[in-house]
Amino acid sequence: MNQAARGVSTIEQEQTQSVPVQLRASCLSYSEIIAQSVSVIAPSTVPAAVLGLVFAKAGNGTWLSFLLGSLGLLLVSLNINQFARRSASPGSLYSYIVQGLGPTAGVMGGWALLFGYTLTGMSTLCGFAVIANVLLQQLFGIQLPVVGLFALGVVVSFYIAFRDIQLSAKAMLLFEGLSILFVLALGALIWQSRSFAVDTAQLSLSGASPSGALVGVVLVVFCFSGFESSTALGHEAINPHKTIPRSVIQSVLFAGAFFMIMAYVVVLGFSGTGSSLADSEAPLHTLAQNMGWGGLSTVINVGILLSFFSCTLASINSSARILFSMAKHGLIPDALGEAHTQNQTPHIAVALAAALTFAVPSALYLSGVSAFDCQGHFATLCSFGFIVVYILISLAAPVYLASIGELSRRALGYSAGGVGFMLLPLIGTTGIPGSSLLPTPDAAGQMFMAIFAGYMAIGLFWLVLQRMRQPELIAEMQSAVARMDLQRSPDASGEIELVSRTLESKVI
Repeated sequence: MNQAARGVSTIEQEQTQSVPVQLRASCLSYSEIIAQSVSVIAPSTVPAAVLGLVFAKAGNGTWLSFLLGSLGLLLVSLNINQFARRSASPGSLYSYIVQGLGPTAGVMGGWALLFGYTLTGMSTLCGFAVIANVLLQQLFGIQLPVVGLFALGVVVSFYIAFRDIQLSAKAMLLFEGLSILFVLALGALIWQSRSFAVDTAQLSLSGASPSGALVGVVLVVFCFSGFESSTALGHEAINPHKTIPRSVIQSVLFAGAFFMIMAYVVVLGFSGTGSSLADSEAPLHTLAQNMGWGGLSTVINVGILLSFFSCTLASINSSARILFSMAKHGLIPDALGEAHTQNQTPHIAVALAAALTFAVPSALYLSGVSAFDCQGHFATLCSFGFIVVYILISLAAPVYLASIGELSRRALGYSAGGVGFMLLPLIGTTGIPGSSLLPTPDAAGQMFMAIFAGYMAIGLFWLVLQRMRQPELIAEMQSAVARMDLQRSPDASGEIELVSRTLESKVI
């Protein structure tokens, strides 16, 4: 072997030894990808627990609020797909915003998205504990310690997320699918009990007002939160430039159709019963009990339990992959950007996401806040993160398209529509001084806003500090995002081969 050949061989060995373990590429089918988005939405929990809140505002226009919310979030999804059709990485919307609005806006979007996913997981973990004790009481007359149930939900979620992303996806697909099936079965029985009647009061929007329907949309947006979470699996998806965009659009369409059907059926089911849907914390349970279907109520609770668990698992998966990408870009400790050698999962990031999901609810519960109240607080807080991210991604899309020479009037329309729509929940959350329709938040709401603002301020301070420590951080982050997209680009093989040949010629 001549000297040049030995030099090439040595370099190849060093490169092989230094290449870090990556996430498992191209292993998830479309059904497994869409399971991620649907699980974070957790659609079956909406008619089971949230529908009454929307009805209290929208009345017989509840189905219309869900329709308007679906159309608005469809615009947001079209902006997301401007990136998803061209880019694939585990960084989710965080990486997309970096490409459109630059690293500073991207990092702030990443912190907001991490906040949204983590708080979503905390909320559904609390729901898991609440429903688990309801079921244990119904079936066996016992209840378990709430913190113990928190631990059970997180440990099982951690093991599945740590062990295999395909195992995670299949578990979410099974559990969420069963939950939705149970809820739809109850919906069919409720409608059958009304002889499949056509509810003219709902279809004619009797007693509903435009303002009520619009306020209902504010709550509806929160019901869809996380529909984009499949974008976090861009590296692990088969043919991500097609499967990810499909999953983003179809998760909105599926959830929207499901919400409208169940809204129509549940409102019809409550009419004439003497029970108030607006005051019901568990509409499906109430209807099942009123109609003498106590056993079916238990089955529904099993479905809701599975849905809460699936959402917790999906949230941990999403949070871990954002942490993984941020670590790869030098924003947080490098260890969080490591993948397990056998499982090819971001095991350290998964462990951190799971630990946070367990620790915060447990601390609040032990301080005297009930699991049910914790669930509501976390659900309210997570919405702030998603609102910020959806606005940023809608702003980023046309900037990104302009930078690659593909901006069109249609894309500008999608962006304007997405931003305009998301201003509604933003204003609904912050309120308008002196307005009775959209009042400013109470003391609790102001505290939640302060928590989110403080969290984002810490994230901005951390970014500034890291940039001072590492002046090259921004350039390296942009390069890392570009490399990730090159690896998953449909035309990347030729470019990679060219790079390899150039390197080899220089070595020789």
